Amino acid sequence: MSYTIAVAGKGGTGKTTVSSLVIRHFVRAGKTPVFAVDADSNFNLNDQLGVEVKSTIGSSREEMKRRITANEAPQGMSKDDWIQLQMSADLIEAEGFDLLVMGRPEGPGCYCAANNTLRRHLEILSGNYPVVVIDNEAGMEHLSRRTTAKIDLLLLVSEPSPIGIMTAARIRDLAKEMEIQVARIGLVINRVPGPELGARLVEEARGRGLDVLGTVPLDEAVVEQAMSHLPAFRLADDAPAVRAIESILSTVVL
Repeated sequence: MSYTIAVAGKGGTGKTTVSSLVIRHFVRAGKTPVFAVDADSNFNLNDQLGVEVKSTIGSSREEMKRRITANEAPQGMSKDDWIQLQMSADLIEAEGFDLLVMGRPEGPGCYCAANNTLRRHLEILSGNYPVVVIDNEAGMEHLSRRTTAKIDLLLLVSEPSPIGIMTAARIRDLAKEMEIQVARIGLVINRVPGPELGARLVEEARGRGLDVLGTVPLDEAVVEQAMSHLPAFRLADDAPAVRAIESILSTVVL
């Protein structure tokens, strides 16, 4: 059975960088292949992993709807078989992980049937991997309609500020209201400029009832990697952000 981690938080918190380092951790730990899902319509997890995207589930869904409407569906093939074939074509295979990009959100018209089909096949596909890491867009609503209804760890990423902590608490509360099975909700405070502020932010988060998994320091290596157009996935082992994520995830038992 796969272990599913969904990474969420408001825009600008660095959750995609955190997602790539989470994937890096499990690849290095030998939990391969890791199944990475970019569920952000403004996708860029591939950039942080260092792979190129040629097609997305969103574009495949649009094509499926268009061809069904135009009565151009493949002859002799069921819709389920067709979407499974498209998902296989959209899957990016890399060393240690596979990446599936959800792409743009739904356009006009009803996509209920298409989304239900996608979700069912995502759940089937996810079962083939020891670890699934989902990088989500801001908010939580799409989790229930576009990805999986079962999450082992909802990893909330916050900026180093009281407002960021408050936003993370709101996302936690929203997740509890939705029809999603979440075993654990944990917080990571990202880009913390120093241990003294980190301690204050941890206290703030715990005061809001958040399960604080740890903090990730403001890391010049991450900034330099981005400025050099290099993926965070390729950061050195001794980079402070890498060491922090390694320490946080060492407590996660698969």
